[in-house]
Amino acid sequence: MNTTEILNKYWGFDTFRPLQEDIINSVLEGKDTLALLPTGGGKSICFQVPALAKDGLCLVISPLIALMKDQVESLKRKGIPALSIYSGMSFFEVKRTLENAVHGNFKFLYVSPERLETNLFLEYLPGMNINLIAVDEAHCVSQWGYDFRPPYLRIATIREHLPGIPILALTASATKEVQDDICDKLSFKNGHKRFQKSFERPNLSYSVFNPSSKQNKLIEIFKNVQGSGIVYCKSRKRTKEIADLLKMNNINSDFYHAGLTNNERTTKQESWIKNETRIIACTNAFGMGIDKGNVRTVVHYDVPDALESYYQEAGRAGRDEKKAYAVLLYHQNELDDLEKQSAIRYPPFEEVKNVYKALVNYLQLPSGSGEGIYFDFDISDFIKKFKLNIHTVNYSLKVLEQEEFISYNEQIFLPSTVVFSINKDELNEFEKSYPELEPVVKGLLRSYEGIFDYSSSIYETQLSGFLKKDVAALKSDLKKLEQFGIIEYHPQKDKPQIQFLRNRINIEDFSINQNNLSKRKIAFEKRVKAMISYIQTKACRSKTIGNYFNDLTIKPCGICDNCINEKDIVVSKTEFENITASIEKLTGKGPVHPNILLKSLNTFKKEKVWKVLNYLQAENKIGITEDGLVSKPKGL
Repeated sequence: MNTTEILNKYWGFDTFRPLQEDIINSVLEGKDTLALLPTGGGKSICFQVPALAKDGLCLVISPLIALMKDQVESLKRKGIPALSIYSGMSFFEVKRTLENAVHGNFKFLYVSPERLETNLFLEYLPGMNINLIAVDEAHCVSQWGYDFRPPYLRIATIREHLPGIPILALTASATKEVQDDICDKLSFKNGHKRFQKSFERPNLSYSVFNPSSKQNKLIEIFKNVQGSGIVYCKSRKRTKEIADLLKMNNINSDFYHAGLTNNERTTKQESWIKNETRIIACTNAFGMGIDKGNVRTVVHYDVPDALESYYQEAGRAGRDEKKAYAVLLYHQNELDDLEKQSAIRYPPFEEVKNVYKALVNYLQLPSGSGEGIYFDFDISDFIKKFKLNIHTVNYSLKVLEQEEFISYNEQIFLPSTVVFSINKDELNEFEKSYPELEPVVKGLLRSYEGIFDYSSSIYETQLSGFLKKDVAALKSDLKKLEQFGIIEYHPQKDKPQIQFLRNRINIEDFSINQNNLSKRKIAFEKRVKAMISYIQTKACRSKTIGNYFNDLTIKPCGICDNCINEKDIVVSKTEFENITASIEKLTGKGPVHPNILLKSLNTFKKEKVWKVLNYLQAENKIGITEDGLVSKPKGL
């Protein structure tokens, strides 16, 4: 089949979106390719279609377990065989997956970048018949980007094992500097191609408000705009507060953050996707890999620290190409705090060193050990025991991640594992003595190949369905089997995890690359400056975003708050006189709240009233009290 026939058979579309076909043809020509496609722009089709058009297997490198799982399940539903390897899988499961990649009829293998360098992966790689390397979230390659992940820097080494195989790097948001860095770090060859789709979203209206009450403004937004929505918050506590506020105002809502259990997160996410929950108040842990087209409104209740993340999150509105709104609420003190963030986020060397020392002591990690080991990590307990500052710890852990001492993941999901501790003869004797536990033993042996010899991941929900047994009862039986010494059972972990990437070193030998740290700090300060500029600009917001990402041809959108204000800003002489007379009359008896003025003058457009108010204030014909009320200046 040609690429259009593949698109129609598996996705049901007759034509490609703009640039998709160009990107696919570039890949099929064997060229290294960088594709910059906005959120919801159909990035996955750009590597999935050419991979299906060629013999062999596409290697997809992605940092997000949830995204891997979603895409693999989506491919399987289409009848396309796909595999994935992610953290938490046992050695036996990884080995079996790699054997399937070599000998099975699979078209896609999803892996995290950390997997590429393992001896086991490299042992199987030559037999895989790779036809394309797709690097998703490619901005993670760049130290100067907003989401740098060190393992991405080593992706290029895979090319030594796969000469002649093209790389397709995909991202939704990368500045010109980051785009250049991606091509450099992935060792793109001469003649490589870059494609950048316009950042125009003709159906998405951007707006920014500095309201006296964010809570009231939020309620107003969801009362005025019906349909599904997201509210992004910076703290977990805030997500619940917002959900409760909306519920109190009869707006169906829920909250979501990384501190919830895996089951809670899945349940809340599914309820929102199915429109059973209208509004989800969440941290940025929510949204990756979710394909929900009918989101009408995305509100940022707190100011993000980068246009990259803001654009990706706001872009989850209106993927169905119908009218949608992206709203950012702010107060001036947030902008002031944001400008001070670089000193907090890039702590001095001694502070990072102190956190590392406290961490290895907290985890009781002996010197010279730790590499590859996961630890449950209660950050609150850690801070309390060592009397540390929460910000110092959080950002020092980030530095330790970027310097590849540790991997710290609040959302990691390590499934339950089981391995048998006795031989088969002993197991037969046990089953005769405890027949009530025999079904669980048989269920384990039938459901998980190799579980007798290797520690295997098990999924209690699936196993309980197979055994027609209550999940809680099954877990109880598994614990009994462990108490009898029949199995080693480690229940699922969905608490925050720290994995040590190298052995503990003596504190006097501790060092970090301070030059790179300083450069990352400067890059962060540039991003903050761009974010504040976006909030304060009077220009088209869509054009401001596009220009930031090197889309220099983008035209004013005509539908953002600034474009609308510009359209309606002309005030006729008669309108000016009537508005002025009404303001003078209303303020004659004393100071008046601006909202009362606007309500009284609702026959005029709000923007026109504000323009007259601003003019009268500049001419000292009205004043603003300390409480923000409009009044006549003293002496008039």
